[in-house]
Amino acid sequence: MATPGNLGSSVLASKTKTKKKHFVAQKVKLFRASDPLLSVLMWGVNHSINELSHVQIPVMLMPDDFKAYSKIKVDNHLFNKENMPSHFKFKEYCPMVFRNLRERFGIDDQDFQNSLTRSAPLPNDSQARSGARFHTSYDKRYIIKTITSEDVAEMHNILKKYHQYIVECHGITLLPQFLGMYRLNVDGVEIYVIVTRNVFSHRLSVYRKYDLKGSTVAREASDKEKVSKRACTKLPTIIMCSLRKTNPWKIKAKELPTLKDNDFINEGQKIYIDDNNKKVFLEKLKKDVEFLAQLKLMDYSLLVGIHDVERAEQEEVECEENDGEEEGESDGTHPVGTPPDSPGNTLNSSPPLAPGEFDPNIDVYGIKCHENSPRKEVYFMAIIDILTHYDAKKKAAHAAKTVKHGAGAEISTVNPEQYSKRFLDFIGHILT
Repeated sequence: MATPGNLGSSVLASKTKTKKKHFVAQKVKLFRASDPLLSVLMWGVNHSINELSHVQIPVMLMPDDFKAYSKIKVDNHLFNKENMPSHFKFKEYCPMVFRNLRERFGIDDQDFQNSLTRSAPLPNDSQARSGARFHTSYDKRYIIKTITSEDVAEMHNILKKYHQYIVECHGITLLPQFLGMYRLNVDGVEIYVIVTRNVFSHRLSVYRKYDLKGSTVAREASDKEKVSKRACTKLPTIIMCSLRKTNPWKIKAKELPTLKDNDFINEGQKIYIDDNNKKVFLEKLKKDVEFLAQLKLMDYSLLVGIHDVERAEQEEVECEENDGEEEGESDGTHPVGTPPDSPGNTLNSSPPLAPGEFDPNIDVYGIKCHENSPRKEVYFMAIIDILTHYDAKKKAAHAAKTVKHGAGAEISTVNPEQYSKRFLDFIGHILT
């Protein structure tokens, strides 16, 4: 338990005259967030990385590392009360394992710490059917997702095999990159969160987003979402420019509607990548999906984000023209910006990239379109939502949907082997 020291001895009455001391406040991270649980997450990640920095990296992980956890109960009383709750609990699962995974995915712990603690994560409008909520780190590199206690149990079930698989593929995979798993408790409210690498780019805007399973039953966005999509695509340039000029770490992340399989088919959408990229992508996908089938996992999706290079260039030109009409707009800052109460952002110190270009060490899921594509696009594609085990509950759901839609219907709830084959067939057909 962390508690402030007893200050009583410093104010004891004394008959002797003493010189008044002036103390300079030490600059500390404030972990300022609108949600107390987010403040606790920021505090906890900062604490965890600092603690791990003093722990020697082992030659190999031991079986107990996959069961280990660290937890701390904090009573702040009056310290930093404007930003942190007075009492909270923080628990990290398998800290040594996730540190090892971050290393294998090429993520430096200090960069990871900075991304999650320099400024509050941005809330994300999208919400999963399960009720999960999402946040994006302020620099858009990581996704923070709330999960259930059942998901935590499933992660523990697969973590050893998942880690072994990541070792064998040298971190080159389309599977989610799991980077940390935590439990937060504030005022009796308890949530579990998992942190993964963002599938989408931290700098290239995504204009269309699809969640693809290879199923056609009830696999389309609602009318409400489609109306939202049309509204988003027709936002006036002046509004887009205004958003860009606003401090980016204070902007709520506005998510595009998530379109699905039938939307993809009905729109005649295709993924235009060259033969070599297609071969490499499908080989990785096949290997990853076979691994998921071995673990009896199903109901996962391929998340696809599409960046339109020409549209982005046009918006940039229009924004610059609008900026030219106003005074004092050019300050030389990077689009991601530097959060308040922090030194210059070393994460964004690399030289600027040309339109449609990205750093493959950061945007690891990015693939450029081929030369003959009808539009100049960049695609960001990876597997998401892999924690659904084909258990008795899913078997019952499969039986119910089969009765409702017929044995030949392409329902999403099928056994892992059938799911993986159908998934691979569908994705193979949309790449051209």
